[in-house]
Amino acid sequence: MLASMSPARAGDIPAQVSQESLDAPTFDVVQISGFLDGIVADYIEKSISRAERSGSGGLILQVNSTHSVIDDERLVELAEAISASEVPVYAWVGPSGSKAEGGVAQLVATTDELAVTIGSHFGKTGDLVIPEEFFMPAFVAAADALADGTVNEQGVIEIGLADRDSPTLGFFALDLPGFVSEIDTSGDAAVRVPVSAIRFSKLSVFDGWMHSFASPAMAYLLFLIGAALLIFEFYTAGIGIAGAVGAFCFVIGSFGLDVLPTRTWALALLVIAMLGYAIDVQTGVPQLWSVIATLALVVGSLFLYEGTSLSWITLLAGILGISMSMISGMPAMIRTRFGTPTIGREWMIGSMGAAAEDIKKEGVVVIDGAPWKARVNRTTPIAKGDPVRVVSIEGLYLEIEPEEGGARDYRDMRGGSE
Repeated sequence: MLASMSPARAGDIPAQVSQESLDAPTFDVVQISGFLDGIVADYIEKSISRAERSGSGGLILQVNSTHSVIDDERLVELAEAISASEVPVYAWVGPSGSKAEGGVAQLVATTDELAVTIGSHFGKTGDLVIPEEFFMPAFVAAADALADGTVNEQGVIEIGLADRDSPTLGFFALDLPGFVSEIDTSGDAAVRVPVSAIRFSKLSVFDGWMHSFASPAMAYLLFLIGAALLIFEFYTAGIGIAGAVGAFCFVIGSFGLDVLPTRTWALALLVIAMLGYAIDVQTGVPQLWSVIATLALVVGSLFLYEGTSLSWITLLAGILGISMSMISGMPAMIRTRFGTPTIGREWMIGSMGAAAEDIKKEGVVVIDGAPWKARVNRTTPIAKGDPVRVVSIEGLYLEIEPEEGGARDYRDMRGGSE
């Protein structure tokens, strides 16, 4: 009878319960989205422990994840934690359009009860890495069919993984063992309403950021942006905001690529691409290295990840954005911002300037009001503000010496000697 009155209001579970229902157990919900990485794996284990300590009626995993990037041993440890849990663990694949695939689908199949909402899918489990004793019996029977295929909300019922429709999380929770509900007859029709409370939890702010940074698109774009900004900073004088932001993006992007199933050879192509662009940025004109870099960037981007691919929007942003900025944007920016009329003119040799900072080996000097990267041609340190003389130009660097105690310019030595 209760099932026939399953509610129109079950989707909205109240955050608070009435005074007379204080004894009703609370159920916990943990959302699993994006790839199943080490951060999410730790979070699941902590959520199980927290549910046990609080006397929860059950832990519900709300799943929308298509790939596991943790190793097989760690996946088995999670299955063991679910099996050994003192509170029941359930899984609901939703909301509509969600998926549970790969190692995530295997983990979901170790829970006490599974449901898939309308428009969502479960399957593509691949080769099983979790021992069979942890799985639902119905999943073991259907494992071969699910290895390369998926089932929808009706499919999980037909193969025995679920015994009822669960279009919303509220409907799924209402029929879980221990979940308390009551009949509300205050309206035109009697409806079943929840009494047990639902407690949602999510990753901490820091863990949430790191989980987002480890997503395929974010890791790819951050790595490229960071490398581009570091190259830009290398061709300018001093260390500025671009260098700091570039270093941050590069480190975070590298963290994401390390967590994800990244192909080493494809990542090597991205590194070659950035180095190739850097060579032609120095010349200011696209040449052979720009062509090589673009080819390496395209191939490396297309095959960067194993078992998953980047969206075309992400690929366009990465390939077109980086290639255009490195071929045309960055050389023009460097010439405009840091170029001076003395570039390429030999009469700079012998010019006087001042150290913009303390210099032991390399640093920045100011010549005719413009900053330049410079190297000291001897071991004598130069203090900030000390006058310096340019003795030669080597690529992007001025070779300098202190005014006092430095060798005389060759033009001053003509016509006589001491």
